[in-house]
Amino acid sequence: MNMANDTDGTERQEIELNQVEEENEKMTLLVFSSDLDKVLGAFVIATGAALMDVQVTMFFAFWGLNVLRKDQATAGGKNFMSKMLAWVLPKGPDKLKLSNMNMMGMGTSMMKHVMKKQKVMDLPSLIKMAQELDVKFVACEMSMNVMGFKKEELLDGVQLAGVATAISEASDSKVQLFIS
Repeated sequence: MNMANDTDGTERQEIELNQVEEENEKMTLLVFSSDLDKVLGAFVIATGAALMDVQVTMFFAFWGLNVLRKDQATAGGKNFMSKMLAWVLPKGPDKLKLSNMNMMGMGTSMMKHVMKKQKVMDLPSLIKMAQELDVKFVACEMSMNVMGFKKEELLDGVQLAGVATAISEASDSKVQLFIS
């Protein structure tokens, strides 16, 4: 911190710009998609930022909630519509499809094959890495209610919150991204 005197002789403090930036290195990503390619991009950005010591929060809403679903988890006490949505929607990162050129799953399989051949991390590995780097995962409570999901169906460590939390996180962040 630099100290300087104003023209009237009083002392004032000047904070260097880079000190302020270091204190506010935050990023918020709103993940609204469950398309494999879009979610891969979100996690590449999130883990890259976390490796640069940026605090990252990922807020998952609507279709983005599918990314956080456990493969085998089921929850009781659901109505008919919630059961149907749980049955038809992808359960977890291994079940996501490409947004383009999916070709009834063939495009997704080809993409995963090419990624493996090129030694590119797959989505489950990126999710695990993000968790190890303390990226915060937040599931939208309203979206969960609409989609009929329960907390026990989600990955361990996922926090539940509403839109006010998402707005608060984003307003405190230097970077905000919307992945849809």
